[in-house]
Amino acid sequence: MSRRKSPVATWLVDLLYFAVGSVLYGMSVNMFTAPNQIAPGGLTGLSTLINYVFGTPIGTVIFIMNLPLFAWAFLAIGYKLVMKTVVATFMVSAAIDLMSFIVTPYYGNQMLAAIFGGVVEGFSLSLFFMRGGTTGGTDLLARLLNNHLRHISMAKLMMCVDVVIVALAGFVYQSLESAMYALIVIFVSTRLIDTILYGTDVGTGKMLYVISEKNKEIARIIMEELDRGVTFLKSRGAYSGREGEIILCAVRRDEVVKVNDIVRGVDPSAFVIVGEAGEISGEGFREYHQNDKPLTELLQRKKRQGETK
Repeated sequence: MSRRKSPVATWLVDLLYFAVGSVLYGMSVNMFTAPNQIAPGGLTGLSTLINYVFGTPIGTVIFIMNLPLFAWAFLAIGYKLVMKTVVATFMVSAAIDLMSFIVTPYYGNQMLAAIFGGVVEGFSLSLFFMRGGTTGGTDLLARLLNNHLRHISMAKLMMCVDVVIVALAGFVYQSLESAMYALIVIFVSTRLIDTILYGTDVGTGKMLYVISEKNKEIARIIMEELDRGVTFLKSRGAYSGREGEIILCAVRRDEVVKVNDIVRGVDPSAFVIVGEAGEISGEGFREYHQNDKPLTELLQRKKRQGETK
């Protein structure tokens, strides 16, 4: 029988990922973006602008601005789901300020600074997302607003905040190019995150099968906290002959850790199978369009249309 990882071991792995991610994020800010007057959205971008105007430490300002969001999140979501974000944000904020004394800023081609800043930032954020954490800021704000603005997706809410900060950067730096380079950083980092977490296709993900005596409670929490659909499959044990149900849930790669945390939190003895999903079409994944039909079917339809003319 395989041994399950203890909560302490899981947290130690989380902290290792967060530590590496924090150092890389600190390098991205202090080596590439801030020295070249690039404020790539989010609270990091806003803190970079404040640093440019008042000389305040970027990391400290990031953490201070996150404090009201943490208080809001504790009340709206619960401390269990926010603790990783609080820890990750603290580590990132500390790393940004510490790395400012260690790394040598790159002053040179702003395009190279934007590209490499986006690459390092994207890789660092992927490490946080892999372990079910975030660095607060725009991600946390979008999630909290989404609870009240259900008709607007989290991606659109995040984009609105980033657009405002990028536009403000162009005003503060008195340079349209600074805003344009910030958009490059955002694009490169988000594309890299998608590639690392989801593969090269946004329609890929994971399938989870959960066998537990507490399936209904597990399914309810998954639907409420992750906003993912859950299906109950009828089952019967070959040895015991007992009738039961299996949970089937399709998720993105970065959500596997979150689902496992939910399952273990409800039923530590649950049996979980994680499988690869080569392609997932539907709400929350790749949207299905008429143009996705096989080429042969499209050719046959055009041929029929030609015959009727």
